[in-house]
Amino acid sequence: MRATIELRGLSVAPSQIWRGVRLVPVVRDEPITDLRLDPICYGDGPSVVALDERTTYSTFIPHAFVASWSPAGEPMAALGTQAGGKRSRPAKFPVQHHHRMVKRVRERGSATNSLRFLPLHTAFEGYLALHFAGPDVVRPGYDWAALSQGLSPRIEIAPPGEWIEGLEDALRVFEILERQVGVLLFVADALAAAFVIPHPDDYRRLHRTLVGDFYGELIWRYACMYDSLPPTISPINAEQVTNIADLGRELARIRARWAEHLHGMAAGLFGQEVTIERVYRLGRHELHRFLPDFNQLDENHIGELIRTPNDDIAYLKTFRLSAAQIRRGYLLSTLARHEWDLEGSAAAMNITQRELLIRLHRAELGGMLARG
Repeated sequence: MRATIELRGLSVAPSQIWRGVRLVPVVRDEPITDLRLDPICYGDGPSVVALDERTTYSTFIPHAFVASWSPAGEPMAALGTQAGGKRSRPAKFPVQHHHRMVKRVRERGSATNSLRFLPLHTAFEGYLALHFAGPDVVRPGYDWAALSQGLSPRIEIAPPGEWIEGLEDALRVFEILERQVGVLLFVADALAAAFVIPHPDDYRRLHRTLVGDFYGELIWRYACMYDSLPPTISPINAEQVTNIADLGRELARIRARWAEHLHGMAAGLFGQEVTIERVYRLGRHELHRFLPDFNQLDENHIGELIRTPNDDIAYLKTFRLSAAQIRRGYLLSTLARHEWDLEGSAAAMNITQRELLIRLHRAELGGMLARG
């Protein structure tokens, strides 16, 4: 399904800056009370997720989210945070085993109105699974293992939030607004991630989980290169202010101008068409993940979102792909679109077949090609 990501039901507040990090608060006029999110902390150990009998997903998963909903839309309270203390942590690195990215929570064998899912990993699984089965047509030029077993393993590397210079301090010192339910995170004024949840009370508990997320390579490099941002000043036009009412109108004008500017800074995500896949239904709401078109000249974001019945965003979490990840997605999508015909794909890209083979090797996809 094709759709665009828009901040429906949400608005942005003036940003806050710490060194090279800019956080833009996202506020909600009316909180969503029939859908709540809670964190489950897993610690720092590696995790293995069994996707099916033949496929596993190995990574570091510091936390999961539990989404709880009421079927008829009644208001509900959050579940509370579950965390393992120091006494319960073994001396060695344990490996967490999970069954599926998204799983209904059960109590005493019965399904509840709660869903455990792994934030960002649900979206990243969609990216790693992109044409994972490999060529579905037996064509010359491909290795027999790729034809029979697909593109296993698919490996991607992403720096954790602890490596983003200034991020942890920014999350610690920045003010959380009263109606804030999310944030647009910029590093060196490049959009790194968007994070939105249903209720302000839940956001206060989940605010610092951004440090435990992972980010694109470009964001990590920008954090290393830029340790400050220019001041953002929007002076009030004193000539237009003669009383309190004029001052209120002038402030509203400045805020509207800033909101428009911040939306423009995030234009690589909002307003762009993406391919959306429904993952699970949560009562009246739906959990989706999405993939971009892999346009090499634009920003490309993957992510997951929960939509309300009127298509407002209840939950949103995104990851900005690196240039190398965009190239891999573009090459795989082009090959699949042309039924894995190397010559036809090269012609569509306006390059020679030899140049296509070189690009596949440079993109770390050469393992699927026949040797020699």
